[in-house]
Amino acid sequence: MLIIARTFVAAVLGALTVQSAQAQVQPQQAQQAQAQQSQAQPRKGASQSPKERINAWTVGLAGGQLEGAPLRLASEISRVVDDGDNLHVLPIVTRGPTENVNSLLYLRGVDMAVINTDVLDEYKAQVPNIQQQITYVLNLFPSELHVFVRPEIQSLADLKGKKVNFNTLGTAAAYSGPLIFTRLGLDVDKTFIPHQVALEQMKSGGMDAVVFITSKPVDAFLKGRWEAGFKFLPVEYDNRLADYYLPSQLGSTDYPSLIAEGAQVPTIAVPTFLAAYNWPRNSDRYKRMDRFVDRLFSRLETLQGPGFDPKWKNVNLAAKVPGLERYRSAQEWLDRPGTVEESGLPK
Repeated sequence: MLIIARTFVAAVLGALTVQSAQAQVQPQQAQQAQAQQSQAQPRKGASQSPKERINAWTVGLAGGQLEGAPLRLASEISRVVDDGDNLHVLPIVTRGPTENVNSLLYLRGVDMAVINTDVLDEYKAQVPNIQQQITYVLNLFPSELHVFVRPEIQSLADLKGKKVNFNTLGTAAAYSGPLIFTRLGLDVDKTFIPHQVALEQMKSGGMDAVVFITSKPVDAFLKGRWEAGFKFLPVEYDNRLADYYLPSQLGSTDYPSLIAEGAQVPTIAVPTFLAAYNWPRNSDRYKRMDRFVDRLFSRLETLQGPGFDPKWKNVNLAAKVPGLERYRSAQEWLDRPGTVEESGLPK
C-alpha cells in the first residue's frame, strides 16, 4: 500500500509539473504569435472582427501636454487624414516634446511623435545610432522663445542670478530654455513649476521672468492683464544658436497689448518636426505609415485652409530637418514626377 501511495503521489506531482511547464510555454508562444502577427499585413474584408478592424490601420502619434501646441497639431493632423477603418491617427497626450523621443523609441503603439530639433542632441550620447531609428516625415513650423519679464528687468544680462521659471519638467521650455540660457552665458535661478503659477508670482514680485517655448501667440499673454512695464526681452540670433535654432520675432499683431503697434521684438525659434520610427519596409507598421504619409501629403492643402492653425500655411512640404533622413515613404512620395507641383503646395 505504501508503494502504491508513493506511486500515486509521484504521478500527481509529475502531472502538475507538466501542466506548470505548459503554462510557462503558452504565454511565450502567445507572445511569439503576437509578434509574428504584428509583422503581418492587416487582414481585409468582412472576415475581420471589430477588434481587428479598429486596430488594423491605426497609428499612434505622441503629441504633448494638453496645453501645448504639439498636441493641437497632432489633433489637426488626425482630423485631416482620418479615413474611418482605412486610417485612424490616435493623438497621444504625453509629458512633452522632450519625452516624445522616449515614447517614439520605446512606447508600444507609438509610430510618430512631434519633436523639437535640439532634443536629439542629448540622445546622441545615449543612443549612438539614433539617426538610424528616428526619421522625419515633415518639418513643421517653429516654436518661438518668449522671455517675459517684470518691469525692472531691462535686458537679458539683468536676469543673471534672478529667479526664472521654465515650466514643468518634460516641456519644451524646461529642456530648450536652460540649454539656450547656457549658450548665452546666463546663469539664473531656475525653477520648474507650472507657468500659470509662475505668472501669478511675477505680479507680486516672487518671480522675475518666465520662459515659454511654443508657437505664438500664447493665450496667457493674450488674455492676461499686465501692468505697464511687463514685457518680452529681445533675444538676438548669433553663432551660438546657429546649429539648432532659427531667427524669429514677436510682433504687435501677435501681442497687441504688450508690444507697441508696428514694433517687433527679435527672438529665436526652435524648429519642430513630425518624426517617425524607422520601421522595416516589409513590416505591418511600415504599411500603416505608408498609407498615413500618402493621406497627409495629399491633404496638406486642407490643413492650410480655414479652421486650422494659420501656421500650416507656412509649412514647406519638402523642407529638410538637418542631421536626419526623411522617412522612406515620404521621400518616395516627393520623388514622384510632378507630385509637388500638381498639389499646388510649396516645395
